[in-house]
Amino acid sequence: MITTQKQIQSDRPKVPPPIIKRYLDYLFVECGLAGSTVSSYQRDLCRFWDTVNDLGLTASELGVDVVRQHLSRLRDEGLSVSSIARHLTSIRMLLRYLFSEKIILKDIVSLLDSPKKWRLVPDTLNYRDVHHILEAPEENAEFYPRDKAILELLYATGMRVSELVDLTLSRINFNVGYVRVIGKGRKERIVPVGSTALAATRNYIETQRKELARDESTEAVFLSRTGRPIDRSAVWRIVRKYTQHADVRKKVSPHTLRHSFATHLLQGGADLRVVQELLGHTDVSTTQIYTHVDDSRLKAVHRKFHPRQ
Repeated sequence: MITTQKQIQSDRPKVPPPIIKRYLDYLFVECGLAGSTVSSYQRDLCRFWDTVNDLGLTASELGVDVVRQHLSRLRDEGLSVSSIARHLTSIRMLLRYLFSEKIILKDIVSLLDSPKKWRLVPDTLNYRDVHHILEAPEENAEFYPRDKAILELLYATGMRVSELVDLTLSRINFNVGYVRVIGKGRKERIVPVGSTALAATRNYIETQRKELARDESTEAVFLSRTGRPIDRSAVWRIVRKYTQHADVRKKVSPHTLRHSFATHLLQGGADLRVVQELLGHTDVSTTQIYTHVDDSRLKAVHRKFHPRQ
């Protein structure tokens, strides 16, 4: 197997933030773990801290929901259950250390079960909250066209954040109204796009993208300030920023919008197999995690269809 330079770089541990560095020193010096083992923990925990930073949190604010957000992110990136379980082991050990050092005040390790028992998805949003987030960008803001298009497309298509940042101009069909999404395993799927998201995307491409694109050969739809393709962490920060602007008091990630996309389709009567195809799931059992409904909807369905009330 040929190992690419990109793969080599991704396997190298990042420089850890101070609090992680302190913990790694503890593992190496006081616990006597081998350097290779400590490096493995460093890789896992630096990825976890990326999520913590993207959510705008500090160590003292860590909780179960943050860990689940991170595991959901790993799953969205295509990691296997066994790999996610390894990450969880690293995180559990860190949290136990932080609790012993009184950096976090609640021992949450016992609340973190095996990911095999979890539905690794964030909480869904109701449509009102989604609407407030999508309308949060102000037209006079510096990156309004781009940020508006990103938010609208995430909710309109249910794309993974990795699929959004990889989206190219040639994969958008404005005439018919769809995008060709390249998902896991390089599998392609066609996803319809509503008129609102299409209009926002067209506006961005015809205005701000032209200003950002310093290299005319760049095919990526969404660009950063420097003209390079935007990365996943930047999209997380954009979603978090407008969630705060909308005064939605939940921890919302790009995957939350994907989750809400699927949930709202099913609540509106969409067929499970159709939602499976739109999400790019190989197995329908993966899509079934989106079939949860709230108690009020269950009661309404029961009243409508049960023969005896």
